[in-house]
Amino acid sequence: MSQKNETPALIASLLVTAGLLGGAFWWFTQRSGNFGVPIVQSSTPASKSDTASNSGQSTNSGQLSSGTFAQVQNVPSGLFRYGGSTSWAPIRLAVDGALQAARPEYRLQYTEPTTGSPGSGTGIKALIDGNLAFAQSSRPVSDEEYQRAQIRKLTLKQITIAIDGLAVAVNPSLNVPGLSVEQLKRIYTGQIDNWQQVGGPNLPITPISRSAESGGTVELFVEEVLGGQALSRNVQIVGTTTEALRQLGATPGGIYFASAPEVVPQCSIKPLPIGRSLDKLVPPYQEPLTNQCSNQRNQLNTPAFQSGKYPLTRNLFVIVKQDGGIEQQAGEAYANLLLSEQGQELVAKAGFVRSR
Repeated sequence: MSQKNETPALIASLLVTAGLLGGAFWWFTQRSGNFGVPIVQSSTPASKSDTASNSGQSTNSGQLSSGTFAQVQNVPSGLFRYGGSTSWAPIRLAVDGALQAARPEYRLQYTEPTTGSPGSGTGIKALIDGNLAFAQSSRPVSDEEYQRAQIRKLTLKQITIAIDGLAVAVNPSLNVPGLSVEQLKRIYTGQIDNWQQVGGPNLPITPISRSAESGGTVELFVEEVLGGQALSRNVQIVGTTTEALRQLGATPGGIYFASAPEVVPQCSIKPLPIGRSLDKLVPPYQEPLTNQCSNQRNQLNTPAFQSGKYPLTRNLFVIVKQDGGIEQQAGEAYANLLLSEQGQELVAKAGFVRSR
């Protein structure tokens, strides 16, 4: 064949080769993505509170495909004791009656600790000690708790069932636009002691809290907001959120934090917008804020909680011991019941944000 006839064939061959190489390169880059870093999409924001400290046992798996309590499978028969976080109280109130009516064979008994106050920590301790079938927690299981469980030959699993947030409230007469997380930290560590320092009136600040040993809410606040620092000595310690809200309503310079569903609907106090910075304040309530509780109650700012835009969010967990016995089955059944469509509707009715 002449050189003149070979030239078109050579060009065509080169074009085919280039096309194949280009296609291979495109396929490789699409598979690899971000230089080998997998792209992960999540329907809820990733957070420290959704990660098991050292065991990888955090999950939100459940039988959401089951529409009602009656349709959830693998629910054992018997009486099962459970306990833990006080932040779970609205869920217990909304869920337990309906659950017992639908599944009379699965009987539940809320059990308070023999020593200490009810809370996430005392509930997890009772679970490890064999006094509960499963526990409710408003914080992740700690490294220390995992280690204590391992000593007893137990593995713990935490199952996410709802999204909660910490709401900060003040006396309704106080005129403050909101607080940054850093300002909140400085108030509770004693570095800011007058509302004038954060754009309010010349009025001493009276910080109120439950004790650091009371449960997951304060533990989480100390860890996430205070960076592990202790509450200041000028913080007034109360026993319950009910007592704190009563005191807050009577104290012009008072401030208190608690689970958002316990704070946002209240009429005697005012929840504050909180931001990672002062130019990004986000209210824990749906605007506009109302104090006319005879007509309607303030509702949670659900979209901000789900997206992570509100800075003080956390997950609520069912803590289950993995021992292969009926109590493991009971704990996993409780999580699956709450993750069913009926369970998630009742979680939302209780004032929390659905995890699914």
